[in-house]
This record gives sequence, C-alpha cells and structure tokens, in this order.
Amino acid sequence: MSNTYLSLLCAELAMLLDAGLTVNDSVQIMQDDEASKDGKAVMQSLIDALGMGETFASALKSSGYFPRYMIHMVEIGEKTGRVVETLKALSEYYDRQVRLALTIKNSILYPAILLVLMIVVVLILIVQVLPIFNDVFSRMGAQMSSLATSLMNFGQWLGDAAIVIAAIIGAIFIIAILTWAIPALRKALSGAFSNAFGNRGIFGKIATSRYVFAMRLAMASGLDTADAIDIAAAVSGGSKAVDAKHRKCSELLTAGKTLNDALTGSGILTVQDGKMLSIGTRSGKADEAMAEIARRSDLDVQDSINRLVGKIEPTLVIISSVVVGVILLSVMLPLMGIMTSIG
Repeated sequence: MSNTYLSLLCAELAMLLDAGLTVNDSVQIMQDDEASKDGKAVMQSLIDALGMGETFASALKSSGYFPRYMIHMVEIGEKTGRVVETLKALSEYYDRQVRLALTIKNSILYPAILLVLMIVVVLILIVQVLPIFNDVFSRMGAQMSSLATSLMNFGQWLGDAAIVIAAIIGAIFIIAILTWAIPALRKALSGAFSNAFGNRGIFGKIATSRYVFAMRLAMASGLDTADAIDIAAAVSGGSKAVDAKHRKCSELLTAGKTLNDALTGSGILTVQDGKMLSIGTRSGKADEAMAEIARRSDLDVQDSINRLVGKIEPTLVIISSVVVGVILLSVMLPLMGIMTSIG
C-alpha cells in the first residue's frame, strides 16, 4: 500500500474515532465512501476480521495489506488507550515519507534531464558535426587537430557499435523492469545500496531523520524507551553502519546511560539535539523535545538536498559548456589559421 493511501487512511480513521464512533462503524463508513474496487476490498477484509471479534491491530494484520510498523503502533495505541493519537501520528509519519520521496524525485529530475541533454549535444557534435568539418579540412588540404580527430574517431566507433550499445541499454532497461517487478531482487539491490551509502551524506541524514521521527511517534504512543528504540531501529535501519549505531545505542542504554547520552554516544543525535532531549526529559516533556528534534532533522534533510542540487546544476552546466567549447575550439582554431594564411 502506498504511503499516500496509508496517510489518508490513518487521518480519516483518527477523525472518525475522535468523533466517538467505534472502529467497526468507522471502517464501514470508510468502505461506503471508497470509490475504488481495491479500496473496498481492503475495508471489507477489516470488517470481516472485526466482525469475528478481533482487535483493530489484529484485523490490520490478518488482512495482509498493512505494514508491520503500522500494525505494531496501532497495537501499542490500543494497549495504552491512545489509538486516536497514534493514528494521527501515523498519518503524519506516512505523509512525511511521501513528501520526502517527492522532494528527492523532484531534486533528481532536473539534473538528470540536464545530463541527458548534455550527452545528446556532445554526441551530435562528435558524430555529425566533426565529420563535416573533417571534409572541409580535407578539401583545403589540411587536417583537424589531433583532439578533434580523436573525438571524430570515437564518434565513428560509437556509430559502428550502435547495435551493441542499443543491446546494452535494452538489457539495462530489462534489468530495471525485473528489479521493479520482483520484490526479492529489489530488496537485495536496495540492501546492497544501503550497505554502501546508507550512512553517508544525505542518506545518513535521512536514516537519522526516520529514526528520530519513529522515536517521537513511539514515545508519543506511550511506549517505553527500550521498545521505542527497537521500533525506530527497525524502521530506519537497513545498512550495516546504521544498524551498528542502533546496536550501540541499545548497549549504552542497557549499561545505564540516559536516553540522550545513548543517542549522542552512538552518533545518532548531535550534541545539540542531545542537549535538547536532556532538557525535555528533565522537564517531563521528552516526547515534545523529540518532536522538535524530528522537525529540525527533517529541515536538515531538506536543506541538504537543496544544497546538493544547487551544486549539481551549475556543475553540469560548467562541464557541458567546457566540453562543447573545447570541441568547437579544436576545430575552429585550425580553421581560423588556414583562413588567415589564405588571406
């Protein structure tokens, strides 16, 4: 199920339950308002499970449609009597995941288009334009510069190997489709990518942001610190380096360290955020302090993405300008020399 659907579902359920309706009535109302066949099937599976006397968390689990994290948090909300608050927090959590994914997608789109255009322009120059200049030089009894000749030969090689290159691109496209269609393969590649980059740069900040937000949600649901840390680790983990931080945090907490000392000592939180959490804990408002840390962490991720995009775009423009300029100068300078000698 998409994060968008889960966010809306949790928000609607929270509103209905907050209005005093039972879970059964709320789900029935949501099924009546569902426009899609799949959505009605999801609601019907919940209605059937609830009709058999199952709890809401058990109904979510038995339906087979909902993620473990949501099921576990709803179960905690039922035990602590804070289902409405938990659903509101879950709605915010999944909405945040949607916004984060959209930010990353939009940030990557323009540089990717710019890169493709740069490659196309360079290919046109070396495959189509340089051979024309080569003919002009030949008619004048001269030769292009060695750089221009090398680039033209490379372009001719690309033209001769077009079938092979097309086959390679087609194979990459097929692999991409298979990766998207086969969950096991997608999970394996995602795990390999996480192990390589999950604790570096923006990806490390994203993992920290998810951890802090999950901690905030778990603490707001009335969960004890140890269980909150385990849930947050399950949500934001995936790479060996990140999981090592989580294990170290649990070990420090077991050794008697305070929550803020464990989080800062393991490298999950900065010293400044740890100080804020410490003050919140002493004042009895640890969940509010964690919420503020989550907000700051989210802003840090957004700023990091914007800074990265701000560096990528001018870098691509500069590289493309330099490459095109070098190619043209490698042709125009010898041509200008010939025209000068003729004049």
